[in-house]
Amino acid sequence: MTTLDINGKRHKIDLPDDTPLLWALRDLLGMTGTKFGCGMAVCGACMVHLDGTPTRACVTPISAAAGKKIVTIEAVGNDPVGRKVQDAWLALNVPQCGYCQSGQIMSATALLKQHPRPSDEDIDKAMSVNLCRCGTYQRIRAAIKQAASLNEEPV
Repeated sequence: MTTLDINGKRHKIDLPDDTPLLWALRDLLGMTGTKFGCGMAVCGACMVHLDGTPTRACVTPISAAAGKKIVTIEAVGNDPVGRKVQDAWLALNVPQCGYCQSGQIMSATALLKQHPRPSDEDIDKAMSVNLCRCGTYQRIRAAIKQAASLNEEPV
């Protein structure tokens, strides 16, 4: 039995320790906002935060997530920075097919928490772990810059 702290709630998980966190989130807990993309830590569609660090849930066993604070796309908007990222995503109509966007938002939120005023290089480096088959990279960069400018406003 593994206990996971997900979005501020504790969940007792009865799965083998090597079960990928993604399967616990999606299949056991019904949190389908975190997407299954490649299953090989290549595309970033499954990105979540573990103690604030962007982490690919498809290759992270639940044993490695135990004792850490897990945040998924379902709760990232509860955070002021995450909410600003989501607002910028909507304002600029970033998604095309949308499949990768939850992972993109998780990475962008982690970036802005670490670098509130990121350079283009910071954005490119942080977002290089997420792939978008639709090619929305320019809108993603614009949304990150817009969310960063919103960081100057009081929360």
